[in-house]
Amino acid sequence: MSAKRRVAGDGSVYLQGRIWWISYKGPDGLRVQESSHSTVKGVAVRLLRKRNGSREHNLPIIKNAEQLTFFEATQAVIDDYTVNTKKALAVITRRIEKHLRPYFGTRRLASLKRDDIVSYIKHRQTQGIVNKKGERRKDVSNAEINRELQLLKRSFSLAIKGGRIAMRPDIPMLAEDNVRQGFFEREQFESVQAHLPDDIQPVIEFAYLTGWRINSEVLTLEWRQVDFDGAEVRLEPGTTKNKKGRTFPFTMALRALLEERQIEHERLKKAGHIVPNVFWRMVADKRGGVKKPRAILRFEKEWKAACKAAGCPARIPHDLRRTAVRNLVRAGIPQTVAMALTGHKTDSVFRRYDIVSAIDLKDAARRLDDVASLKRANG
Repeated sequence: MSAKRRVAGDGSVYLQGRIWWISYKGPDGLRVQESSHSTVKGVAVRLLRKRNGSREHNLPIIKNAEQLTFFEATQAVIDDYTVNTKKALAVITRRIEKHLRPYFGTRRLASLKRDDIVSYIKHRQTQGIVNKKGERRKDVSNAEINRELQLLKRSFSLAIKGGRIAMRPDIPMLAEDNVRQGFFEREQFESVQAHLPDDIQPVIEFAYLTGWRINSEVLTLEWRQVDFDGAEVRLEPGTTKNKKGRTFPFTMALRALLEERQIEHERLKKAGHIVPNVFWRMVADKRGGVKKPRAILRFEKEWKAACKAAGCPARIPHDLRRTAVRNLVRAGIPQTVAMALTGHKTDSVFRRYDIVSAIDLKDAARRLDDVASLKRANG
């Protein structure tokens, strides 16, 4: 090992074999020795200056922070989704492997700066979405790029939490203008419902009444979650998007709907079919075969056809959730109670769903006219 060589600032660099090492005073005043993992002296000098700068600005000094690769950092995100059994695992893995990793490659996470991330955004904006024929179909939306940037933020957050790096750069986000505004008036809902198959009609009525998420909370609902004696339907903790349990007490309409489903449930039981799901459809195993009850997995084609026939082709099933929120607010239910019923976690998202319709505006104008008429009468 060669003699230590003093450099600018506190500390020194020295050779150990062919690798340059640095020695500096840590936050606790004790001497720290750290490998630069490089045979180039300049790399060690820059590392020492960086360590001294961190100490001067009261930033944590993390040995080997520069060695954390982008691949390792993003793998930590995938592992986090895996061990926590998050449903978006396939989606985030695709975004990481298809877009983030190919661009940032083998770079070290700590080397990424704001300019690098801005360059990535520009790169994605010029890519566009390409179909199977290699033809550019449309531009990549700001929302899609933002989801990728959120994964980048998560990579830094996990690395900081794990003590692998000290800080992350500013990661700019793009403006999104994709908040949907669809909802149903009662007449529109009844028209769409009338054009749906019989086995789908109770599904959307339940969603219209409760505002629960159709795919993850309505279609998966089982009879063990329905309590007729307690007059409520429940979602167990861990089964919802925010992992919290939820209860919706029976309204007269909700009780009537579930009692009708229970009659059908008992009828199937007598026929030898045990169906745990509240909502099901009769499906044949093969063409011309005997139909048996099966859980409903999707109904996109039926929904689109019904909405088109009802004269509102732009509606989506999630509009029923927005509609339920608005109906609760119209009924004068306090926001905190309404959020507990529908399962909204934040005020901002709930308020975004509380949509004002043309009928609401006309009703407000009518009330103003009533007030003005009353003043003139008392004149």
